[in-house]
Amino acid sequence: MNSFLWYFLAAAGEIAGCFAFWAWLRLGRSVWWTIPGMLSLALFALILTRVDAAWAGRAYAAYGGVYIVASLAWMWLVEGSAPDRWDLAGAAVCLLGAALILLGPRGW
Repeated sequence: MNSFLWYFLAAAGEIAGCFAFWAWLRLGRSVWWTIPGMLSLALFALILTRVDAAWAGRAYAAYGGVYIVASLAWMWLVEGSAPDRWDLAGAAVCLLGAALILLGPRGW
């Protein structure tokens, strides 16, 4: 369960960092938004290394599902657009997939 906490923290860092660039290039904000954005992306990368997984590829693959859920939460809480039922259904499938990848029994 600790891995999912690290995943959600990583997702917050990645989404905030990417949103800083979105704000600059799509919303007309100052280029200075990219500085905290880059710091946030670096923090994301550092946090992702804390996930308890033997292989980086597996950690990254499982992270994808958590990232999707966190992105929809960002859309709702920061951008003010509530996810619809299709967003929620897709996120549930992705989160289940992430759990299977990270927590599935390995026969070794």
